[in-house]
Amino acid sequence: MGKGFFQVPTAINEPVKGYAPGSPEREAVAKQYKEYFNGSVDVPMYIGSEEVRTGNTRNMTPPHDHQHVVGQYHVGDKSHAEKAIANALEARAAWAQMPWEQRAAIFLRAAELIAGPYRAKINAATMIAQSKTIHQAEIDAACELIDFLRFNVEYMSDIYNEQPNSDDGIWNRVSYRPLEGFVYAITPFNFTAIAANLPASAAMMGNVVVWKPSDSQIYSAKVIVDIFKEAGVPDGVINVIYGDPVEITDVVLSSPDFAGIHFTGSTYVFKELWKKIGENIHTYKTYPRIVGETGGKDFIVAHPSANPRQVATGISRGAFEFQGQKCSAASRVYLPKSIATEVLDFVKEDIASFKMGSPEDMSNFITAVIHEGSFDKLAKYIDQAKNDADAEIIAGGNYDKSKGYFVEPTVILTTNPKYTTMETELFGPVVTIYVYEDADWSATLELVDGTSEYALTGAVFSTDRYAIAEATKALENCAGNFYINDKPTGAVVGQQPFGGARASGTNDKAGSAQNLLRWVSPRLIKETFVSPTDYRYPFLG
Repeated sequence: MGKGFFQVPTAINEPVKGYAPGSPEREAVAKQYKEYFNGSVDVPMYIGSEEVRTGNTRNMTPPHDHQHVVGQYHVGDKSHAEKAIANALEARAAWAQMPWEQRAAIFLRAAELIAGPYRAKINAATMIAQSKTIHQAEIDAACELIDFLRFNVEYMSDIYNEQPNSDDGIWNRVSYRPLEGFVYAITPFNFTAIAANLPASAAMMGNVVVWKPSDSQIYSAKVIVDIFKEAGVPDGVINVIYGDPVEITDVVLSSPDFAGIHFTGSTYVFKELWKKIGENIHTYKTYPRIVGETGGKDFIVAHPSANPRQVATGISRGAFEFQGQKCSAASRVYLPKSIATEVLDFVKEDIASFKMGSPEDMSNFITAVIHEGSFDKLAKYIDQAKNDADAEIIAGGNYDKSKGYFVEPTVILTTNPKYTTMETELFGPVVTIYVYEDADWSATLELVDGTSEYALTGAVFSTDRYAIAEATKALENCAGNFYINDKPTGAVVGQQPFGGARASGTNDKAGSAQNLLRWVSPRLIKETFVSPTDYRYPFLG
C-alpha cells in the first residue's frame, strides 16, 4: 500500500496575508464581514446526506456584540447521535476502501478552496463567531487549516510508503487500515483550524467521524462543512451534530463500534471522557484510541541576561493575542529582579497602546472573550487580585459586558510564586508576574517545573547559552513545545508539531505524522513465494 508511482505535491506553509489598510484582501474580508454580520443563517446538523433541522434552535451571537443575532443552529438529541453513528458506519464500507490518493485529492482540493474562494468567508466567519482580529483569523482559519490539510496529505503518503524489509523468497508489506468503527471528534471554540483538523485528519486516513463542534464555534464550523462538501467529502464520512454534550457523548461512548476520540478542550472533561471509556471497555469491539490536547498554564522565564524589550514583546504577544484564549498563551511569567522594572514598563507601554473593540475595526488588537461564563470567571479572579495582600494589578483590571464580553489586558504582580493565578488556568487576557532574585535562577527553574499540573508550552529568554542549556534540561518535562527567545504561542504546522503532556494531553503532536498514525491500525502481510514442504530443519539431521 505504498505510494508506488503516486507523488503528492510537496507541502509548503501557506503565506500569511498582511491585510494592510487599502489592500484588496482587507476590503474582501470587510465586505464579507458586513454580509455575514447583517445576515441570518440557519445551521442544520449534517447526518449522512440529510440536513437535519429539529426546530429546537439556539441563537448565534458575536462575543463582541452579544445582543446581535447572526443566525440559529438546530439542537439534536440522543436519537440524532444514534443516527449519526449509523450513517457513519454505513459510509465506512466505501470510504475505508477508497484509494488513498482519492482521499488525498479531496482534502487537497479543500485546501485550495480555503486559499482561494473561501478565504474571506472563513476569516470573516471566525472574526464574527470567535471575535478574532483579522490577523488572528488569517493565521488560524486560513493559513493553519490549509497547512493541516496539505501537510497531512504528505504525511499520509509517507506513512503508507513506510514498509518493512523483505528476505529472499518472501514479501513483507504493511497495510495501514482505518480503525474498525468510527471516530468521535470533539472540538474547541478557539481555533477554526483545530475544529476542522480533528475530524479531517481521522477521515483522511479512511475513518468515518461523528463531529461535535463547540456551541461557540458553530457559525464558522458551518463554513468548514460547506468547504468539505464542495471539496467532495462523501455524505456520512463526517457527520456533524449539536446538542447536550453529556447526552450525545453517552450515546457515542456506549456504542460497540466506538473506535477512537479526537479531542481538544478542558482537562477535566477529557479525564471524565477517559473514565467513561474505561467503564465501557468491555463493550467495544476494539481498544479505542484516545487522543487529546487539553489545558495549559504556560510560562515565560527570563534569565538576567535577557533582552528586556524582547521579553516584553514575548509577554505582550504571548499573553494577549486573541485575548489569551490560546491553550499555549503565556499566563505566568518569572522575571529577574535586575530587569523586571524595565520589562514591565515596556509591557505597560504596549498595553496602553492596544486598541480594544470589534474585530470589524481592523486597527483593534484586542476584542472580546468568548462568552459570559468566561467573562465572569475572569472578572472574579481580577477582583480577587485587587483585594489580596500578596498581589496587585499593575496594568488593566477593568471589564465591561454591557455590549460585548470585554476584559482589559491585565497584568498581576505577585510576591507569592504559588499565587492562585500562577497555578489556575484562566484562559483570558490575564498574566501574572513573579519577580525572583537574580541569584535564584536555578531554584526558579525548579519552581517553574513544580508549579503547574500542565505541561503544554513554555519559553526561556536569555543571551547566555549556559543558562539556555540549563533551562532546556531543567524544564524538559513541563512543556511539550519549548521556545528559546520567543513567545510560547504560534506553532506552525510542519515546523513545530504541537502538543503537551502531564494534564495538557496525550502529546500526539497535531501537525505531524505522529498524530495520523493514531488513526490507523497496521496489518502486516507476509507472503512466501515457495512454501516449505518438509517440517524438518537442518539441525535435525
